[in-house]
Amino acid sequence: MEDQSFHPYIPADRVAPEMTAVSVLLGAVLAIVFGAANAYLGLRVGMTISASIPAAVLSMGLTRFILKRDSILENNMVQTIGSAGESVAAGAIFTLPALFMWAQEGLVAEPSMLEIGLIALFGGVLGILFMIPLRRALIVKEHGVLAYPEGQACAEVLIAGEEGGTKASTVFAGLGIAAFYKFIADGLKWFPSEVHTEVPGYKGAGFGLDILPALAGVGYICGFKVSSYMFAGGVLAWFVIMPMIAVFGGSAVLFPAKVTVTELFAEGGSFALWSTYIRYIGAGAVLTGGLIGLLESLPLIIRTFHDALGDFGQNGASTLRTEQNLSMKTLIGGILFIIAALWALPMIPLNAFGALLVAVFGFFFATVSSRMVGLIGSSNNPVSGMAIATLLVSTLLLKNTGNDGAMGMVTAISIGGIICVVAAIAGDISQDLKTGFLVGATPKKQQIGEILGVICSAIAIGSIMYLLNSAWGYGSAELPAPQAMLMKMVVEGVMLGNLPWNLVLIGVFLSLAMWILGIPVLAVAIGVYLPIHLSAPIMVGGLLRRYMESRNFADAAERTNCVQSGVLYSSGLIAGEGLIGILLAILAVMDLDLDMSKTINLGNVGGLVVFALLVATIYAACQKGRKSRP
Repeated sequence: MEDQSFHPYIPADRVAPEMTAVSVLLGAVLAIVFGAANAYLGLRVGMTISASIPAAVLSMGLTRFILKRDSILENNMVQTIGSAGESVAAGAIFTLPALFMWAQEGLVAEPSMLEIGLIALFGGVLGILFMIPLRRALIVKEHGVLAYPEGQACAEVLIAGEEGGTKASTVFAGLGIAAFYKFIADGLKWFPSEVHTEVPGYKGAGFGLDILPALAGVGYICGFKVSSYMFAGGVLAWFVIMPMIAVFGGSAVLFPAKVTVTELFAEGGSFALWSTYIRYIGAGAVLTGGLIGLLESLPLIIRTFHDALGDFGQNGASTLRTEQNLSMKTLIGGILFIIAALWALPMIPLNAFGALLVAVFGFFFATVSSRMVGLIGSSNNPVSGMAIATLLVSTLLLKNTGNDGAMGMVTAISIGGIICVVAAIAGDISQDLKTGFLVGATPKKQQIGEILGVICSAIAIGSIMYLLNSAWGYGSAELPAPQAMLMKMVVEGVMLGNLPWNLVLIGVFLSLAMWILGIPVLAVAIGVYLPIHLSAPIMVGGLLRRYMESRNFADAAERTNCVQSGVLYSSGLIAGEGLIGILLAILAVMDLDLDMSKTINLGNVGGLVVFALLVATIYAACQKGRKSRP
């Protein structure tokens, strides 16, 4: 039911600065910044962070204290445009690196920056156009039913900033400290950013940490529960499964290895066991976890179509400012143009059948994603599960219609990439429109702003992905691209049948066992799939979040200030490391070596001490937030 008693923060009859040159330019810059940072983060650890609240906080700080402007609708426009970068990056980097990896293997030509940019652009705009007709059904009529947690949180931040105070300095502090840390660790190499040891007396087991700011920040933002599940997956892989392979494998040659397990371990240690066997077990676990998440959402999916499609046409022009949307004529024309362009443009590897699959899957998953983020939040939106389902069905259909081999795989990944961006951006604009609904923004202007954010991000993402591939290559230790590696394996498994299915099935049934026990499957599965070196520092951040939440506070407001300050600071850590990661990639491509390890080398112990000091800065940021009052 539509809540007739609701009144937005800015009334519909009040006109305030909203889509201005300042808001568009600042939003575009933040879209590129958060897109680049999340691209680097996602390629390294397989997850991204929401950019809406950090973008809103930065916007308030920049517009109020530097530009001397003060409009909540202008700040909302900045975060609407800026948050698009994270979603475009997530959709692109979860799938499209597979094209670069196939090019490295000599199967296909390397994709061009234009191809990557157009896939991201068309996927992003499609996600927006598919979602807009659902706005009235999901955002307005379901107000009070669908929470849209990130959208509500962002509105609260904007309103709190309007009524006095902003914490932009907290984000900037995290950004600066992480940038300096990353530069001296991976640029100047004063200390190693990865610490590793084989476990003495326990054959096959190993342990280590990537002592980097973004990972501690991710752990704090995700919280203790998610971090602990991921770490548990890492412990299961590195301290149970790998030792079992080492002990029981012995003199056997286990596919896909070409030497015995003993020889493999002697040559490469625990890392060799992980890269040869655990990646496939983890892939099966993540694949199953994603599909379980999708199947568990089936009743919600059915209800979404039943409720939302009934209101699909109630979208056109309205005399009320807060109810104005892009016209249905514009939406249908834009969708048809993009589908035709996907088929007609030679640089996009899709035929008419592929373009049709994009239209069907795109509309379906945009609708699903838009409603699901309202219930469970963008952070829990199973975008990877949607991409896996799309890839499985698309690859099977393509193979059975004669579109097989290398080009069939490229087509399947291109479809999956577009759908991944569609699902991610549909969830993002749903949260943004909820924020706008609460603060009294003009939906039509927000929708145009989101499209502008997608355009800026798509232009940047092609060059960023090209740059990172040229610097280190996808699938490397620096950029393991875990989600894209998984998508690549899914397509190859269907098209070529060359997967070690016994290992994959171990992961499948491992996930099923966890599901039967009521354990959150996907979080543990990701921990199995990723090296423990990534989940361990994430666990450190999660432990700190648990400690801060368990302390005694004067009241609920003090607790919220403390925890939220840590979240903002951690967002800055992630952005700072991501941006320096891009800078180091540029330097690597230019063959500029800044290595000073022969002059200054703190070693593993020194690196751990510096990492401990970094974690202490998160604690300090929380304490500072605890003492402040909005």
